[in-house]
Amino acid sequence: MPRLALFGAAGAIGQSIAAALSQAGKPYRVVGRSEANLKKTFGADPLADITTWDPDSPESVERAAAGIDTLIYLVGVNYWQFELHPALMRKTLAGAIAAGVKRIVLIGTVYPYGKVAGNPIREDQPRRPNSFKGRMRKAQEDLLIQAHADGRIQACVLRLPDFYGPGVEASLLHGAAVAAINGGTADMIGPIDTAHEFVFVPDVGPVVAKLAETPAAYGEIWHLAGAGVTSQRELVSEMERQTGRPLKLRVAGKTLLRLIGLFKPMMREMVEMHYLQTDPVIMDDRALQGLIGPVRKTPYAEGIRQTLAAVANRQALAATVAA
Repeated sequence: MPRLALFGAAGAIGQSIAAALSQAGKPYRVVGRSEANLKKTFGADPLADITTWDPDSPESVERAAAGIDTLIYLVGVNYWQFELHPALMRKTLAGAIAAGVKRIVLIGTVYPYGKVAGNPIREDQPRRPNSFKGRMRKAQEDLLIQAHADGRIQACVLRLPDFYGPGVEASLLHGAAVAAINGGTADMIGPIDTAHEFVFVPDVGPVVAKLAETPAAYGEIWHLAGAGVTSQRELVSEMERQTGRPLKLRVAGKTLLRLIGLFKPMMREMVEMHYLQTDPVIMDDRALQGLIGPVRKTPYAEGIRQTLAAVANRQALAATVAA
């Protein structure tokens, strides 16, 4: 029986963690709302135990967490429903504690920090969110931190920057990668020349797997930084270098996002987070590497190569199916 479960497993980060566990020969449980999606994603792995849940029900959480020692929390919500984050965490904690779960790892973001005065930032950076989404993510973390302080469960947070990689559609770089292979114009959120960092999704899984089994990790917040400071412009240039042709760009700033948001709710929700494009948050992860050892970080050129290859493979598969 698996002793570790991935709650909200079907996303890109969950798949990366599952791949790392599977490669190490460790059984694991994947928990999600849709059994069909879980079977499609993990059904071929004999080490994966597939379980569904209703995250609104602590009783359902308790059933899904039965027999689990460590819970990796990756539960997402719609970008326009961030008010659900604290409520879902509260219910998950109640169910997990009732089930006897000993440890929980939250995969977090930089949103709770808000604007920062200087980069890179360490884990002791004050959390002063300047957005609704940041406040909701901070409230989620506060529930977890308090549960640890009360001795009800051991907990830690791993913060990730923006991410990219093969098949990762929820990325600032995805549109550019598709346009680089298929042609057309890439829609991007600007400015695209400011400092930024990205983590390559396949690099995340081994880090989470190791962090989860490290006793000293609990009770703390940790950073996993990207493969160095770059910019969207630099990574677009790398795509152009690898494909050998220029890429057409359509860059939306805050004003244009607000206008587009009149017709597309998703774009409207991105307006309040636009500060991350003009006032970037770059993380220092030396503490993490001091805890678990050196972290493998795929160089951006190689990450772009694999990302473009995945887009090309998907296009070829679609053409084959259509034929």
